[in-house]
Amino acid sequence: MNNNKDIKAAPTELGEESIGKLLRKYAVPAIIAMTASSLYNMVDSIFIGQGVGSLAISGLAVTFPLMNISAAFGSLVGVGASALVSMLLGQKNYGVARRVLGNVMTMNVVLGVLLMIFGLTFLDPILYFFGASDNTIMYAREYMIYILLGNVVTHLYLGLNAVMRAAGKPKVAMWLTILTVTLNAILDPLFIFVFDMGIKGAAIATVLAQIVSLVWQLTILFKKEEVLHFENGKVFTFDGKIARESLKIGLSPFLMNMASCFVVLLINNQLRRYGDQMGEGVGDLAIGAYGIVNRIIFFFVMVVLGFTQGMQPIAGYNYGAGKFDRVLKVFWQTVFWATLCTTLSFLVGVFAPKFAVSLFANEPTMIDIAAKGFTIAVAMFPFVGIGMVASNFFQSIGMAHKAIFLSLSRQVLFLIPCLIIVPMFFDIKGVWLALPISDFVSSCVATVLIIQLIRKFKKSGSDIGFKGVESKG
Repeated sequence: MNNNKDIKAAPTELGEESIGKLLRKYAVPAIIAMTASSLYNMVDSIFIGQGVGSLAISGLAVTFPLMNISAAFGSLVGVGASALVSMLLGQKNYGVARRVLGNVMTMNVVLGVLLMIFGLTFLDPILYFFGASDNTIMYAREYMIYILLGNVVTHLYLGLNAVMRAAGKPKVAMWLTILTVTLNAILDPLFIFVFDMGIKGAAIATVLAQIVSLVWQLTILFKKEEVLHFENGKVFTFDGKIARESLKIGLSPFLMNMASCFVVLLINNQLRRYGDQMGEGVGDLAIGAYGIVNRIIFFFVMVVLGFTQGMQPIAGYNYGAGKFDRVLKVFWQTVFWATLCTTLSFLVGVFAPKFAVSLFANEPTMIDIAAKGFTIAVAMFPFVGIGMVASNFFQSIGMAHKAIFLSLSRQVLFLIPCLIIVPMFFDIKGVWLALPISDFVSSCVATVLIIQLIRKFKKSGSDIGFKGVESKG
Protein backbone atom coordinates (compact mmCIF):
# COMPACT_ATOMS: atom_id res chain seq x y z
CA MET A 1 0.00 0.00 0.00
CA ASN A 2 1.23 3.50 -0.82
CA ASN A 3 1.61 5.62 2.34
CA ASN A 4 1.51 9.22 1.15
CA LYS A 5 3.00 11.55 3.78
CA ASP A 6 0.35 14.17 2.95
CA ILE A 7 -2.46 11.82 4.02
CA LYS A 8 -3.69 12.34 7.57
CA ALA A 9 -2.95 9.59 10.08
CA ALA A 10 -5.61 7.05 10.94
CA PRO A 11 -7.18 7.46 14.39
CA THR A 12 -4.71 5.20 16.29
CA GLU A 13 -5.86 6.87 19.52
CA LEU A 14 -8.76 4.39 19.40
CA GLY A 15 -6.36 1.67 20.52
CA GLU A 16 -4.30 3.73 22.96
CA GLU A 17 -6.34 6.47 24.70
CA SER A 18 -8.33 5.75 27.87
CA ILE A 19 -11.77 4.27 27.14
CA GLY A 20 -13.62 6.89 29.20
CA LYS A 21 -11.96 9.75 27.32
CA LEU A 22 -12.55 8.09 23.95
CA LEU A 23 -16.21 7.43 24.72
CA ARG A 24 -16.69 11.07 25.66
CA LYS A 25 -14.91 12.22 22.52
CA TYR A 26 -16.85 9.96 20.16
CA ALA A 27 -20.16 9.61 21.96
CA VAL A 28 -20.85 13.25 22.83
CA PRO A 29 -20.83 14.43 19.18
CA ALA A 30 -22.86 11.35 18.22
CA ILE A 31 -25.37 12.03 21.02
CA ILE A 32 -25.72 15.64 19.94
CA ALA A 33 -26.13 14.49 16.34
CA MET A 34 -28.66 11.79 17.21
CA THR A 35 -30.58 14.10 19.54
CA ALA A 36 -30.67 16.65 16.77
CA SER A 37 -31.83 13.91 14.41
CA SER A 38 -34.70 12.98 16.73
CA LEU A 39 -35.61 16.66 17.09
CA TYR A 40 -35.62 16.69 13.29
CA ASN A 41 -38.50 14.20 13.34
CA MET A 42 -40.21 15.83 16.31
CA VAL A 43 -40.15 19.25 14.64
CA ASP A 44 -41.99 17.80 11.64
CA SER A 45 -44.59 16.22 13.93
CA ILE A 46 -45.08 19.35 16.03
CA PHE A 47 -45.53 21.67 13.06
CA ILE A 48 -47.79 19.17 11.28
CA GLY A 49 -49.88 18.56 14.39
CA GLN A 50 -50.27 22.22 15.30
CA GLY A 51 -50.38 23.59 11.74
CA VAL A 52 -52.32 20.97 9.80
CA GLY A 53 -54.32 18.98 12.38
CA SER A 54 -54.79 15.73 14.31
CA LEU A 55 -55.71 13.67 11.24
CA ALA A 56 -52.49 14.83 9.60
CA ILE A 57 -50.59 13.43 12.62
CA SER A 58 -52.42 10.14 12.11
CA GLY A 59 -51.54 10.25 8.39
CA LEU A 60 -47.90 10.86 9.31
CA ALA A 61 -47.99 7.87 11.70
CA VAL A 62 -49.21 5.67 8.84
CA THR A 63 -46.04 6.53 6.87
CA PHE A 64 -43.73 5.19 9.61
CA PRO A 65 -43.64 1.59 8.28
CA LEU A 66 -42.75 2.74 4.77
CA MET A 67 -40.07 5.05 6.16
CA ASN A 68 -38.76 2.13 8.23
CA ILE A 69 -38.38 0.13 5.01
CA SER A 70 -36.37 2.97 3.50
CA ALA A 71 -34.25 3.21 6.66
CA ALA A 72 -33.75 -0.56 6.58
CA PHE A 73 -32.15 -0.45 3.13
CA GLY A 74 -30.11 2.61 4.12
CA SER A 75 -28.77 0.87 7.24
CA LEU A 76 -28.10 -2.32 5.28
CA VAL A 77 -25.42 -0.39 3.38
CA GLY A 78 -24.34 2.46 5.66
CA VAL A 79 -24.21 0.81 9.08
CA GLY A 80 -22.56 -2.35 7.79
CA ALA A 81 -19.97 -0.34 5.85
CA SER A 82 -19.19 1.90 8.84
CA ALA A 83 -18.49 -1.11 11.09
CA LEU A 84 -16.31 -2.62 8.35
CA VAL A 85 -14.40 0.66 7.93
CA SER A 86 -13.65 0.81 11.68
CA MET A 87 -12.20 -2.70 11.70
CA LEU A 88 -10.19 -2.08 8.52
CA LEU A 89 -8.70 1.10 9.97
CA GLY A 90 -7.80 -0.91 13.09
CA GLN A 91 -5.86 -3.21 10.74
CA LYS A 92 -4.40 -0.17 8.90
CA ASN A 93 -5.92 -1.52 5.68
CA TYR A 94 -6.63 1.94 4.21
CA GLY A 95 -6.92 0.97 0.55
CA VAL A 96 -9.76 -1.47 1.15
CA ALA A 97 -11.44 1.01 3.50
CA ARG A 98 -11.57 3.51 0.62
CA ARG A 99 -13.10 0.90 -1.66
CA VAL A 100 -15.74 0.30 1.00
CA LEU A 101 -16.50 4.04 0.93
CA GLY A 102 -16.92 4.00 -2.85
CA ASN A 103 -19.23 1.02 -2.64
CA VAL A 104 -21.39 2.86 -0.08
CA MET A 105 -22.09 5.46 -2.75
CA THR A 106 -22.77 2.93 -5.50
CA MET A 107 -25.06 0.64 -3.49
CA ASN A 108 -27.01 3.50 -1.89
CA VAL A 109 -27.76 5.07 -5.28
CA VAL A 110 -28.96 1.77 -6.76
CA LEU A 111 -31.09 0.78 -3.76
CA GLY A 112 -32.43 4.32 -3.34
CA VAL A 113 -33.63 4.55 -6.94
CA LEU A 114 -35.23 1.09 -6.88
CA LEU A 115 -37.09 1.82 -3.66
CA MET A 116 -38.27 5.20 -4.96
CA ILE A 117 -39.69 3.65 -8.14
CA PHE A 118 -41.41 0.84 -6.24
CA GLY A 119 -42.82 3.15 -3.57
CA LEU A 120 -44.24 5.71 -5.99
CA THR A 121 -45.75 3.00 -8.20
CA PHE A 122 -47.70 1.28 -5.40
CA LEU A 123 -48.01 4.15 -2.89
CA ASP A 124 -51.75 4.10 -2.15
CA PRO A 125 -52.06 0.31 -1.72
CA ILE A 126 -48.99 0.33 0.54
CA LEU A 127 -50.38 3.12 2.74
CA TYR A 128 -53.78 1.45 3.07
CA PHE A 129 -51.98 -1.77 3.98
CA PHE A 130 -50.05 0.09 6.71
CA GLY A 131 -53.22 1.41 8.33
CA ALA A 132 -54.37 4.45 6.37
CA SER A 133 -58.10 5.18 6.24
CA ASP A 134 -60.13 7.32 3.85
CA ASN A 135 -59.69 10.12 6.40
CA THR A 136 -55.89 9.96 6.57
CA ILE A 137 -54.74 8.66 3.15
CA MET A 138 -54.49 12.12 1.57
CA TYR A 139 -52.08 13.33 4.25
CA ALA A 140 -49.95 10.18 4.14
CA ARG A 141 -49.78 10.22 0.33
CA GLU A 142 -48.89 13.89 0.09
CA TYR A 143 -46.05 13.49 2.58
CA MET A 144 -44.55 10.28 1.14
CA ILE A 145 -44.49 11.41 -2.51
CA TYR A 146 -41.83 14.01 -1.74
CA ILE A 147 -39.96 11.82 0.77
CA LEU A 148 -39.68 9.07 -1.86
CA LEU A 149 -38.54 11.52 -4.54
CA GLY A 150 -35.65 12.43 -2.24
CA ASN A 151 -34.95 8.83 -1.19
CA VAL A 152 -31.51 8.60 -2.83
CA VAL A 153 -30.41 11.77 -1.07
CA THR A 154 -31.57 10.42 2.29
CA HIS A 155 -29.73 7.11 1.80
CA LEU A 156 -26.49 8.82 0.80
CA TYR A 157 -26.66 11.42 3.57
CA LEU A 158 -27.26 8.87 6.35
CA GLY A 159 -24.81 6.30 4.93
CA LEU A 160 -21.93 8.72 4.50
CA ASN A 161 -22.52 10.23 7.94
CA ALA A 162 -22.19 6.77 9.51
CA VAL A 163 -18.94 6.12 7.62
CA MET A 164 -17.50 9.51 8.63
CA ARG A 165 -18.10 8.74 12.31
CA ALA A 166 -16.34 5.41 11.86
CA ALA A 167 -13.40 7.14 10.18
CA GLY A 168 -12.69 9.31 13.23
CA LYS A 169 -14.79 12.36 12.34
CA PRO A 170 -17.55 12.31 14.96
CA LYS A 171 -17.66 16.10 15.28
CA VAL A 172 -18.04 16.61 11.53
CA ALA A 173 -20.88 14.07 11.50
CA MET A 174 -22.44 15.93 14.43
CA TRP A 175 -22.30 19.32 12.71
CA LEU A 176 -23.74 17.85 9.54
CA THR A 177 -26.72 16.55 11.49
CA ILE A 178 -27.15 19.83 13.35
CA LEU A 179 -27.08 21.69 10.03
CA THR A 180 -29.78 19.39 8.64
CA VAL A 181 -31.99 19.83 11.70
CA THR A 182 -31.56 23.60 11.78
CA LEU A 183 -32.40 23.99 8.10
CA ASN A 184 -35.43 21.74 8.53
CA ALA A 185 -36.66 23.73 11.54
CA ILE A 186 -36.38 26.95 9.51
CA LEU A 187 -37.97 25.59 6.34
CA ASP A 188 -40.84 23.71 8.06
CA PRO A 189 -42.83 26.75 9.26
CA LEU A 190 -41.92 28.63 6.07
CA PHE A 191 -43.40 25.96 3.79
CA ILE A 192 -46.29 24.92 6.07
CA PHE A 193 -47.52 28.33 7.23
CA VAL A 194 -46.11 31.04 4.95
CA PHE A 195 -46.40 29.15 1.64
CA ASP A 196 -49.48 27.22 2.88
CA MET A 197 -48.14 23.92 1.54
CA GLY A 198 -49.44 21.79 4.43
CA ILE A 199 -47.90 18.40 5.14
CA LYS A 200 -46.06 18.25 1.80
CA GLY A 201 -44.17 21.37 2.89
CA ALA A 202 -42.69 19.41 5.80
CA ALA A 203 -41.53 16.66 3.42
CA ILE A 204 -39.93 19.15 1.00
CA ALA A 205 -38.15 20.87 3.90
CA THR A 206 -36.72 17.51 4.99
CA VAL A 207 -35.29 16.66 1.58
CA LEU A 208 -33.85 20.15 0.92
CA ALA A 209 -32.06 20.14 4.28
CA GLN A 210 -30.49 16.76 3.51
CA ILE A 211 -29.32 17.92 0.07
CA VAL A 212 -27.33 20.76 1.63
CA SER A 213 -25.64 18.40 4.12
CA LEU A 214 -24.90 15.82 1.42
CA VAL A 215 -23.03 18.44 -0.62
CA TRP A 216 -20.88 19.22 2.45
CA GLN A 217 -20.15 15.50 2.99
CA LEU A 218 -19.03 15.02 -0.60
CA THR A 219 -16.80 18.10 -0.40
CA ILE A 220 -14.95 16.54 2.55
CA LEU A 221 -14.71 13.02 1.14
CA PHE A 222 -13.20 14.18 -2.16
CA LYS A 223 -10.21 15.70 -0.30
CA LYS A 224 -7.14 13.55 -1.03
CA GLU A 225 -5.45 14.42 2.29
CA GLU A 226 -8.14 12.58 4.27
CA VAL A 227 -7.26 9.01 5.26
CA LEU A 228 -10.73 7.98 4.03
CA HIS A 229 -11.56 9.61 0.71
CA PHE A 230 -12.69 8.86 -2.83
CA GLU A 231 -9.28 7.81 -4.11
CA ASN A 232 -10.24 7.61 -7.79
CA GLY A 233 -13.10 6.58 -10.02
CA LYS A 234 -12.30 2.89 -9.54
CA VAL A 235 -13.48 2.91 -5.92
CA PHE A 236 -17.06 3.34 -7.18
CA THR A 237 -16.86 0.05 -9.08
CA PHE A 238 -19.09 -2.52 -7.42
CA ASP A 239 -16.98 -4.99 -5.43
CA GLY A 240 -18.82 -8.22 -4.63
CA LYS A 241 -16.61 -9.21 -1.70
CA ILE A 242 -16.87 -5.80 -0.02
CA ALA A 243 -20.61 -5.79 -0.63
CA ARG A 244 -21.00 -9.22 0.98
CA GLU A 245 -18.97 -8.27 4.06
CA SER A 246 -20.69 -4.92 4.63
CA LEU A 247 -24.17 -6.26 3.87
CA LYS A 248 -23.57 -9.20 6.22
CA ILE A 249 -22.79 -6.82 9.07
CA GLY A 250 -25.57 -4.43 8.03
CA LEU A 251 -28.09 -7.28 7.90
CA SER A 252 -28.83 -6.87 11.61
CA PRO A 253 -30.13 -3.27 11.49
CA PHE A 254 -31.77 -4.05 8.13
CA LEU A 255 -33.80 -6.89 9.60
CA MET A 256 -34.51 -4.85 12.71
CA ASN A 257 -35.96 -2.02 10.63
CA MET A 258 -37.92 -4.42 8.45
CA ALA A 259 -39.30 -6.08 11.56
CA SER A 260 -40.16 -2.62 12.92
CA CYS A 261 -42.09 -1.98 9.73
CA PHE A 262 -44.32 -5.00 10.29
CA VAL A 263 -44.58 -4.28 14.01
CA VAL A 264 -45.88 -0.76 13.33
CA LEU A 265 -48.23 -2.23 10.72
CA LEU A 266 -49.61 -4.63 13.34
CA ILE A 267 -49.81 -1.91 16.01
CA ASN A 268 -51.69 0.42 13.66
CA ASN A 269 -54.18 -2.25 12.69
CA GLN A 270 -54.69 -3.41 16.27
CA LEU A 271 -55.20 0.19 17.45
CA ARG A 272 -57.75 0.77 14.69
CA ARG A 273 -59.53 -2.50 15.44
CA TYR A 274 -59.83 -2.04 19.20
CA GLY A 275 -60.10 1.76 19.02
CA ASP A 276 -63.09 1.68 16.68
CA GLN A 277 -64.83 -0.62 19.14
CA MET A 278 -64.78 2.32 21.57
CA GLY A 279 -66.35 4.75 19.09
CA GLU A 280 -66.21 5.99 15.50
CA GLY A 281 -62.92 7.67 14.62
CA VAL A 282 -61.18 6.59 17.84
CA GLY A 283 -59.04 4.14 15.84
CA ASP A 284 -57.53 6.95 13.73
CA LEU A 285 -56.87 9.01 16.86
CA ALA A 286 -55.24 6.01 18.57
CA ILE A 287 -52.90 5.56 15.59
CA GLY A 288 -51.98 9.24 15.83
CA ALA A 289 -51.46 8.84 19.59
CA TYR A 290 -49.02 6.00 18.98
CA GLY A 291 -47.24 8.18 16.43
CA ILE A 292 -46.77 10.85 19.10
CA VAL A 293 -45.55 8.38 21.74
CA ASN A 294 -43.20 6.83 19.20
CA ARG A 295 -41.68 10.25 18.47
CA ILE A 296 -41.10 10.97 22.18
CA ILE A 297 -39.60 7.56 22.92
CA PHE A 298 -37.56 7.90 19.73
CA PHE A 299 -35.88 10.97 21.25
CA PHE A 300 -34.50 8.94 24.18
CA VAL A 301 -33.68 5.96 21.98
CA MET A 302 -31.66 8.22 19.69
CA VAL A 303 -29.61 9.42 22.67
CA VAL A 304 -28.84 5.78 23.46
CA LEU A 305 -27.96 5.22 19.80
CA GLY A 306 -25.63 8.20 20.10
CA PHE A 307 -23.77 6.33 22.83
CA THR A 308 -23.69 3.15 20.74
CA GLN A 309 -22.41 5.06 17.72
CA GLY A 310 -19.68 6.53 19.88
CA MET A 311 -18.91 3.00 21.08
CA GLN A 312 -18.86 1.50 17.57
CA PRO A 313 -15.53 2.81 16.20
CA ILE A 314 -13.81 2.18 19.57
CA ALA A 315 -15.10 -1.39 19.83
CA GLY A 316 -14.53 -2.12 16.13
CA TYR A 317 -10.97 -0.74 16.08
CA ASN A 318 -9.89 -2.57 19.24
CA TYR A 319 -11.55 -5.78 18.14
CA GLY A 320 -9.68 -5.56 14.84
CA ALA A 321 -6.47 -4.93 16.82
CA GLY A 322 -7.13 -7.88 19.16
CA LYS A 323 -7.46 -5.74 22.34
CA PHE A 324 -10.45 -7.53 23.82
CA ASP A 325 -10.17 -6.05 27.32
CA ARG A 326 -10.74 -2.59 25.83
CA VAL A 327 -13.66 -3.93 23.79
CA LEU A 328 -15.48 -5.09 26.92
CA LYS A 329 -14.63 -1.94 28.85
CA VAL A 330 -16.24 0.33 26.27
CA PHE A 331 -19.29 -1.95 26.19
CA TRP A 332 -19.95 -1.71 29.95
CA GLN A 333 -19.41 2.04 30.05
CA THR A 334 -21.89 2.42 27.21
CA VAL A 335 -24.44 0.22 29.03
CA PHE A 336 -24.18 2.45 32.12
CA TRP A 337 -24.98 5.64 30.21
CA ALA A 338 -27.68 3.97 28.13
CA THR A 339 -29.44 2.74 31.27
CA LEU A 340 -29.30 6.23 32.76
CA CYS A 341 -30.98 7.60 29.64
CA THR A 342 -33.72 4.98 29.43
CA THR A 343 -34.49 5.50 33.12
CA LEU A 344 -34.99 9.21 32.43
CA SER A 345 -37.48 8.29 29.72
CA PHE A 346 -39.32 6.13 32.25
CA LEU A 347 -39.53 9.05 34.69
CA VAL A 348 -40.97 11.39 32.04
CA GLY A 349 -43.54 8.75 31.08
CA VAL A 350 -44.61 8.29 34.70
CA PHE A 351 -44.61 11.87 35.96
CA ALA A 352 -45.19 14.14 32.91
CA PRO A 353 -46.85 12.18 30.09
CA LYS A 354 -49.64 14.70 29.30
CA PHE A 355 -47.24 17.62 29.13
CA ALA A 356 -45.01 15.72 26.68
CA VAL A 357 -47.77 14.58 24.32
CA SER A 358 -49.62 17.93 24.36
CA LEU A 359 -46.71 19.48 22.45
CA PHE A 360 -47.82 17.50 19.39
CA ALA A 361 -51.60 17.71 19.47
CA ASN A 362 -54.52 19.72 20.84
CA GLU A 363 -57.30 17.13 20.40
CA PRO A 364 -58.35 15.99 23.95
CA THR A 365 -59.09 12.35 23.07
CA MET A 366 -55.78 11.92 21.25
CA ILE A 367 -53.88 13.52 24.14
CA ASP A 368 -55.59 11.26 26.67
CA ILE A 369 -54.87 8.08 24.67
CA ALA A 370 -51.26 9.10 24.05
CA ALA A 371 -50.56 10.04 27.69
CA LYS A 372 -51.86 6.72 29.04
CA GLY A 373 -50.05 4.79 26.32
CA PHE A 374 -46.77 6.60 26.98
CA THR A 375 -46.83 5.62 30.67
CA ILE A 376 -47.37 1.95 29.80
CA ALA A 377 -44.87 1.85 26.93
CA VAL A 378 -41.89 2.94 29.07
CA ALA A 379 -42.74 0.77 32.09
CA MET A 380 -39.66 -1.47 31.60
CA PHE A 381 -37.30 1.15 30.21
CA PRO A 382 -34.94 1.11 33.24
CA PHE A 383 -34.01 -2.46 32.19
CA VAL A 384 -33.64 -2.11 28.41
CA GLY A 385 -30.28 -0.32 28.26
CA ILE A 386 -28.18 -3.48 28.01
CA GLY A 387 -30.43 -4.91 25.30
CA MET A 388 -30.20 -1.79 23.15
CA VAL A 389 -26.42 -1.61 23.49
CA ALA A 390 -25.80 -5.35 23.03
CA SER A 391 -27.30 -5.54 19.54
CA ASN A 392 -25.18 -2.63 18.30
CA PHE A 393 -22.13 -4.01 20.11
CA PHE A 394 -22.26 -7.38 18.34
CA GLN A 395 -22.78 -5.53 15.07
CA SER A 396 -19.73 -3.33 15.77
CA ILE A 397 -17.39 -6.31 16.21
CA GLY A 398 -18.69 -8.18 13.18
CA MET A 399 -20.72 -10.86 15.02
CA ALA A 400 -23.61 -10.45 12.65
CA HIS A 401 -25.50 -13.60 13.67
CA LYS A 402 -25.80 -12.50 17.31
CA ALA A 403 -26.74 -8.94 16.32
CA ILE A 404 -29.41 -10.27 13.97
CA PHE A 405 -30.81 -12.59 16.62
CA LEU A 406 -31.06 -9.80 19.20
CA SER A 407 -32.55 -7.40 16.68
CA LEU A 408 -35.23 -9.86 15.68
CA SER A 409 -35.94 -11.45 19.06
CA ARG A 410 -37.69 -8.41 20.52
CA GLN A 411 -39.62 -7.63 17.37
CA VAL A 412 -40.51 -11.07 16.01
CA LEU A 413 -40.18 -13.62 18.82
CA PHE A 414 -41.65 -11.49 21.60
CA LEU A 415 -43.43 -8.32 20.46
CA ILE A 416 -45.51 -9.68 17.56
CA PRO A 417 -47.02 -12.56 19.58
CA CYS A 418 -47.71 -10.14 22.47
CA LEU A 419 -49.46 -7.72 20.11
CA ILE A 420 -51.74 -10.52 18.95
CA ILE A 421 -52.44 -12.23 22.29
CA VAL A 422 -52.44 -9.51 25.01
CA PRO A 423 -55.17 -7.29 23.42
CA MET A 424 -57.50 -10.30 23.48
CA PHE A 425 -57.63 -9.88 27.25
CA PHE A 426 -57.07 -6.12 27.72
CA ASP A 427 -58.50 -4.61 24.49
CA ILE A 428 -56.73 -1.43 23.33
CA LYS A 429 -54.70 -1.26 26.56
CA GLY A 430 -53.22 -4.63 25.62
CA VAL A 431 -51.62 -3.12 22.50
CA TRP A 432 -49.63 -0.78 24.74
CA LEU A 433 -48.87 -3.52 27.33
CA ALA A 434 -47.21 -5.64 24.65
CA LEU A 435 -44.35 -3.12 24.40
CA PRO A 436 -42.89 -3.34 27.95
CA ILE A 437 -43.39 -7.12 28.11
CA SER A 438 -41.25 -7.69 25.02
CA ASP A 439 -38.69 -5.08 26.17
CA PHE A 440 -38.05 -6.91 29.42
CA VAL A 441 -37.79 -10.41 27.95
CA SER A 442 -35.46 -9.33 25.12
CA SER A 443 -33.16 -7.54 27.59
CA CYS A 444 -32.87 -10.76 29.60
CA VAL A 445 -31.85 -12.63 26.43
CA ALA A 446 -29.25 -9.96 25.58
CA THR A 447 -27.73 -10.29 29.05
CA VAL A 448 -27.29 -14.04 28.58
CA LEU A 449 -25.53 -13.56 25.21
CA ILE A 450 -23.17 -10.94 26.66
CA ILE A 451 -22.22 -13.27 29.52
CA GLN A 452 -21.43 -15.99 26.97
CA LEU A 453 -19.25 -13.59 24.97
CA ILE A 454 -17.28 -12.55 28.04
CA ARG A 455 -16.53 -16.19 28.79
CA LYS A 456 -15.45 -16.70 25.17
CA PHE A 457 -13.11 -13.70 25.32
CA LYS A 458 -11.48 -15.04 28.47
CA LYS A 459 -11.17 -18.57 27.12
CA SER A 460 -10.07 -18.11 23.50
CA GLY A 461 -9.93 -14.39 22.69
CA SER A 462 -7.03 -14.75 20.31
CA ASP A 463 -9.04 -17.05 18.04
CA ILE A 464 -12.11 -14.88 17.46
CA GLY A 465 -10.68 -11.76 15.88
CA PHE A 466 -12.06 -10.18 12.70
CA LYS A 467 -10.53 -11.65 9.52
CA GLY A 468 -11.41 -8.69 7.29
CA VAL A 469 -11.57 -8.19 3.54
CA GLU A 470 -8.38 -8.94 1.70
CA SER A 471 -6.71 -6.14 -0.19
CA LYS A 472 -6.31 -6.52 -3.92
CA GLY A 473 -3.00 -4.81 -3.90
